[in-house]
Amino acid sequence: MSAESGEPVVELLIPLETYLRHGVHIGTKMVTNYMKKFVFKRRNIDGLAILDVRKIDQRIRVASKFLSRFEPEKIMAVSVRQYGHKPVMMFSKFVGAKPVIGRFVPGTLTNPALEVYYEPDVILVTDTRMDQQAIIEASEIGIPVVAICDTDNKTENVDLIIPGNNKGRRSLALIYWLLTRQVLVERGELSPDAPEDQPAPIEEFETKVKMV
Repeated sequence: MSAESGEPVVELLIPLETYLRHGVHIGTKMVTNYMKKFVFKRRNIDGLAILDVRKIDQRIRVASKFLSRFEPEKIMAVSVRQYGHKPVMMFSKFVGAKPVIGRFVPGTLTNPALEVYYEPDVILVTDTRMDQQAIIEASEIGIPVVAICDTDNKTENVDLIIPGNNKGRRSLALIYWLLTRQVLVERGELSPDAPEDQPAPIEEFETKVKMV
């Protein structure tokens, strides 16, 4: 966007290079109808769809503002996907949310008889395909769903889409780190100009790969 096009130039939350270095914009070869509006172009070399970084940035702002309106303990963050486990735990630690990683037990949101039963007011999911059970149950009880969606994701029953690469460990670390910072900024608990190591460095949100 530029002044010449008549559209306002909005500064990104972090440098463009940081988004690119973490691969947040790298999609898949498949693009669902739901995600077309977030795609910038296709990469010639391999046919991968590339997400628009400005739209990613804008939706992280919107999602953070939305999530900040809820009581911390009423936010549930979910990730069946392994690379989302550490980011979800870190997000939940600093934001005060309820983390659910690994298997999402059917009935977690709908069956009070279960030990894991919980009553959130909103859920944040890492991948609409892998976290489908959580989305279905949230829809059944009528609470909003915020979801990180890659180009190949469907978005039925999702109320707020955050476009982004939800398969890469570095990408998920950056997305959840940004969401954490922005929620805290919206709450007035962190300065918008806070150093990048607050509330913790991006690296601490990243799932580590075990060498064998």
